[in-house]
Amino acid sequence: MPIHAIIFDLDGTLLDTLEDLADAANACLLAQGFSAHPVDAYRQFVGDGVETLFRRALPPGTPPGAATEAAVAALVARMRDEYGARWSAKSAPYPGIRELLAALAPAGLPLGVLSNKPHAFTRLMVGSFFDGAGCGGGDAPGGAPNSAPDGAPDCDGPLGPFAVVAGARPGVPRKPDPAAAIATARALGVDPAHAAFVGDSNVDMRTARGAGMLAVGCLWGFRGEAELRESGASVLLAHPLDLLDHL
Repeated sequence: MPIHAIIFDLDGTLLDTLEDLADAANACLLAQGFSAHPVDAYRQFVGDGVETLFRRALPPGTPPGAATEAAVAALVARMRDEYGARWSAKSAPYPGIRELLAALAPAGLPLGVLSNKPHAFTRLMVGSFFDGAGCGGGDAPGGAPNSAPDGAPDCDGPLGPFAVVAGARPGVPRKPDPAAAIATARALGVDPAHAAFVGDSNVDMRTARGAGMLAVGCLWGFRGEAELRESGASVLLAHPLDLLDHL
């Protein structure tokens, strides 16, 4: 099936954000009296949204109930400020990502980003790191490199080389529900069967399979080859430029 559009996950696929996510989440946990975790632990914590991140980060055996729900809610609320203070401190595009975006430009394939990261942060980071046809980077829009998004537009329109950029929003099912991926493909003007979904986790592969898209797993991300294969990856990439061989 020919590929007419490409949709990318963000964290662990386009951007290496693991250390900033871990530092922010650990700051939240310590402020609430919980223990911090090693950075590598967050490879398994992230991917399903910030609420699930903190449920996974709570001590093993934490019982369900109102107290736990209140703790998760407090952690989620604090995360906006903690992550807003450091989202660009250590994060950067993976090696080869900007080169891939530059190589894709002449082909005219529409590109999109679909993330389970909160929508405002998703758009802030894409606008910061990929403005200028995928070759830009540096400060956040408005010259605020270390601040939380304030009043970010509730839109999913073009940013840099991407025609559609969307994160987690109220009322929109998160991945691995395929609805947002299908909507993204249609917004890019293609049938989902002619789209590739590129990601680093089982969440992304399940999303791609559920949407009827080509499931492309990237081996440079947060998870690993075994998880990607087990969750249905049709293609595995060792380097971003390897994607060009499958178009």
